[in-house]
Amino acid sequence: MQLVELRHLRYVVAAAECGSFRRAAKALEIQESAISRRIRDLEDEIGAALFIRHHGGVRLTHAGERFLARARRALSQIGHAAIDAGSCGRGEAGVVRIGIFSSLASGFLSDLLRTYVVANSGVRPDLIEGGPAGHIISVQRHHLDIAFLTGQPIADGCDVAHFWSERVYVALPSGHELALGSEISWSDLADRQFIISEIDPGPEIHDYLIKHLADLGRHPSVERHRVGRDNLMHLVAMGQGLTLTSEATTAACFPGVVYRPLSEEILPFCAIWSPQNDNPALRRLLSLARTMSKRSKSGLVGASRVTAAASRLT
Repeated sequence: MQLVELRHLRYVVAAAECGSFRRAAKALEIQESAISRRIRDLEDEIGAALFIRHHGGVRLTHAGERFLARARRALSQIGHAAIDAGSCGRGEAGVVRIGIFSSLASGFLSDLLRTYVVANSGVRPDLIEGGPAGHIISVQRHHLDIAFLTGQPIADGCDVAHFWSERVYVALPSGHELALGSEISWSDLADRQFIISEIDPGPEIHDYLIKHLADLGRHPSVERHRVGRDNLMHLVAMGQGLTLTSEATTAACFPGVVYRPLSEEILPFCAIWSPQNDNPALRRLLSLARTMSKRSKSGLVGASRVTAAASRLT
């Protein structure tokens, strides 16, 4: 049996609903002979009459009624398929896989994802935490659509764009002597005890400490702990050591922990993605990120965040 064409299904449905080939042809804006001939060809192909022809028009046979029910379902499914494909193609539906390395407690990334979800309710953001190396490989292999990382990573075959920057903060016990000041310098940290997590972003913080304190001729004492960020902050509150964190994470409060900005230390954040990635939902996210980044850099966004950060430090 040859494949039944989509127009055959439409002709049968129209004829059944209109009760005649003439009225169906008028509704579809084609010749009556075209409908009559195509339905006759279809009946010959399947070996069963679908309509009983009479002087006033046509009516379905028992076989025709069964065919009509399935034809309607088929047309409905095809219609839904076209709508779904169109929505995905326009970035209005689907999934965008996002690698994150920073906190979503506050800041640019939090604002970006919140705004994106509101504007694209049909798209599900799939967030994956991880380190720079793993995220870069995942983007290159199209296992991730985009990753937001610190610094200016090198990723072969990927595009990189700087979207925002955050100040670097020192997390320390509320009773610590350095908590009395409004800002901390690297010289204040020269002989301090530091703690980091063995998981990301612990290794990056370790390298950051080594690099900057080496410039002062110091080799910092850094202890690694097999805990996540939350439990690391509780260790800070217990006086086990200081640690560094980004501005966005300071929105998360921990009993006995205060944050102080590290003088003149700014941490750039960027996004990486593959130019060969054809996910329209990704393109919408990039477009929104560029728009928000421009507004932020022009000073239209962020004033309220500075005020909130100041209030947390008092």
